[in-house]
Amino acid sequence: MAPSGAEYIRHVKTQITEIDPKEVDELRHDPRVTIVDVRESDEVAQGKIPGAVTIPRGFLESRIDGFVPDRDQKVIINCASGVRSALAAKTLQDLGFNDVASVTGGFTLWKDRGYEVETPKTLTAEQRERYSRHFLLNEIGIEGQTKLLDAKVLLLGAGGLGSPIALYLAAAGIGTLGLVDDDVVDLSNLQRQVIHTTDRIGTPKVESAAQAIHELNPGVEVKQYQTRLDASNIMEIISEYDVIVDGVDNFPTRYLLNDATVRLKIPVVSASILGFDGQISIFAPYDGPCYRCLYPVPPPAELAPSCGANGVLGVLPGTVGLLQATEVIKLIAGIGEPLIGRLLLYEALSATFTQLKVRRDPECPICSRPPESISDDEMGVFPDYEAFCAAAG
Repeated sequence: MAPSGAEYIRHVKTQITEIDPKEVDELRHDPRVTIVDVRESDEVAQGKIPGAVTIPRGFLESRIDGFVPDRDQKVIINCASGVRSALAAKTLQDLGFNDVASVTGGFTLWKDRGYEVETPKTLTAEQRERYSRHFLLNEIGIEGQTKLLDAKVLLLGAGGLGSPIALYLAAAGIGTLGLVDDDVVDLSNLQRQVIHTTDRIGTPKVESAAQAIHELNPGVEVKQYQTRLDASNIMEIISEYDVIVDGVDNFPTRYLLNDATVRLKIPVVSASILGFDGQISIFAPYDGPCYRCLYPVPPPAELAPSCGANGVLGVLPGTVGLLQATEVIKLIAGIGEPLIGRLLLYEALSATFTQLKVRRDPECPICSRPPESISDDEMGVFPDYEAFCAAAG
C-alpha cells in the first residue's frame, strides 16, 4: 500500500537536514549562504526572512541555477511551516546540491520567535501585469523589479541618446527619471530623437520627453530640469540620484560631471556617438576607472567634431542608447557584468563590436584622491572646465 502524505513527509525529513530559525538568523548575513523562500508571491507579500530570494515551489527546478549556480554553496529553504521546504530541499539534493537545509517550522516559527521580518513592497495589480515578463526572469523577478521601481536615474540630455534611454527605462519601471536639457525640439532633431514629435517642435525637450514618458508609463515620476548643467547647479541636481546617464555632447560638462560623481560616488553610464560609430562605458567611482583615467585631457577641437557639424546616422542613438539603458538596469538590479573597466566600441557600417579594457590610473588627478578633496570646498566648487578644454584645443 502506498504511504500517506504525512508518512511521505516524515520519510523525506529523515533524508534532509533541518535547521533551527536561530541558526538561520546567524547565517543570513553570510554572503556564502543563499536563503530561498518557496512560498507563493501572495504569501511572501506578508513578509519574509530578510535577504531571502523568492522562487515559488513550482518554479524551483527551472530557476534555482539563476540564483545558486554553485552546487556546493549552502542553500537554506524556507516556506510557511517547513513542509514545502523539506520537499524542496530533497529536490535540490536530487539535483546535486550538496549543502541544503530546510527551516524548521518555516516562516511561521521564524515570525513567532520575533526575528526580523522584511515586508516586500506591495505591487498593484496593474504593476503585476505591466512587469509580468520581468517576473519570469530569474535575474530580475519581483525583487529586481522592486529595485527598479525604487530607483532614481538622471538623464543628461533628452536628445538622440536620451530618447531611447528615457523610453525604455520608463517602460522598465524606473520609479523616478530626471531629465536635464536646456534645448527645444527642432525639426532637424526628429531624424533620430524618437521621443519627440512634429507637433511638439518648439517645445522644451524636457517637457516633450516628459509627455511621452507619461503616455507610456504614467507610474514613472519625471523631474524636469530645463537648464544647462554647470558648476553652480551640478551638486544640487545630481545628489539625489542613484545612477547618472551621460548623453551630453561637450567635454566641459563631461569633465565637470566626472568630478561631481566621483566626489559623490555615483556611477555614470556614459556614451558618445558620431557618424556611424558609438562607444559606451560605465564609470563607477573607486570600483573602476573614472572619465579622467580614460581621457586625462580633452582632444583638440578638430578631433572632436559634433554631430551637428559632421552628422550622425539616425538609428545609431537607438543602438547605443539601448545599450546604455541595459547597463542602467543591470546596475540597479545587481545582475550580470556591467561595463565597468571596459570600453565598448560599435561600428555600424561593419556591424562590429570591439571591447577594450580600461584600468584606473594611479596618478589620475581625480579618482586617485579622497572624494572630499576633489572640489575646492565643501560646497563643491570645481575648476573652470570651459577654460580647461579651450586651452587643450
